[in-house]
Amino acid sequence: MSSSVQIPSLETILAAHQALKNQRPLVQCITNSVSVNFMANVLLSAGASPAMVDNPEEAAEFIRYANGLVVNLGTPTAALVESMQLAIREAHQLNKPWVLDPIAAGALSWRGQLAADFLEYKPTVIRGNASEIIGLAGLGTNAKGFDSSNDAADSVQAAQSLLDHTDVVSASGEVDHIVSKTENAEGTQYWLAKVKGGSFFFPLVTASGCSLGALVAAYSSVTTPFNAVVAAHAHYAVAGKKAHLKTDAPGDFQREFINELYKVNADDFAEYLEFSVEELKAA
Repeated sequence: MSSSVQIPSLETILAAHQALKNQRPLVQCITNSVSVNFMANVLLSAGASPAMVDNPEEAAEFIRYANGLVVNLGTPTAALVESMQLAIREAHQLNKPWVLDPIAAGALSWRGQLAADFLEYKPTVIRGNASEIIGLAGLGTNAKGFDSSNDAADSVQAAQSLLDHTDVVSASGEVDHIVSKTENAEGTQYWLAKVKGGSFFFPLVTASGCSLGALVAAYSSVTTPFNAVVAAHAHYAVAGKKAHLKTDAPGDFQREFINELYKVNADDFAEYLEFSVEELKAA
């Protein structure tokens, strides 16, 4: 990140949200089999366009038309991994934003190595839970399969270490932690944004985290990386809060969440969004 990058604020979040609505970016999703339907609906409702182009014959070709890419390691078959490799190489060559979601990278060695290998192609954003971020950074993990036993705050040091490979690292939790850096004449400044999560129903809705990664990819195509990630998390959190107020069970929450992603407006951000940005010390 350069010194000219604007630190996220309510104003930059609102501008990013409006840009998303105006531009409707096309996001290529190479994701796990569990998440496909929900992820597509999240993108459509939020204001983007999904494309689940995930076969090796088309993956690299399609990224030329897409505005962004999300790569999700939830169910990495051999064919899917080949598609991921082809797409991220092309995205890197074309300087298009792409998001790495290293599901269970801290718990399973093969996919952990895949995620580490993908860092060569400089993902714009790495998004996961705390255990995945810690595991990918090689700092050990308390992951239990696909779930995190770490709080998002535990991942901050690991996130800082990963900034050699990416612009932004985000860890989801009750309070999402998003880490980035700026470079200027005086050296490197590290930044931490915190976005309070929208509902305790999120962990009970499969693919809610995966779909956030896709929304991050959409926002990354319309604004700068740090602001994109904060805006995506903010959009998700506000929609989650509004949906939570209307429901008392996860099935109803899932339906209302999709509705609220579509309905969120500037007044909702002003009323429901809880976030902060602070400077971090070097790790």
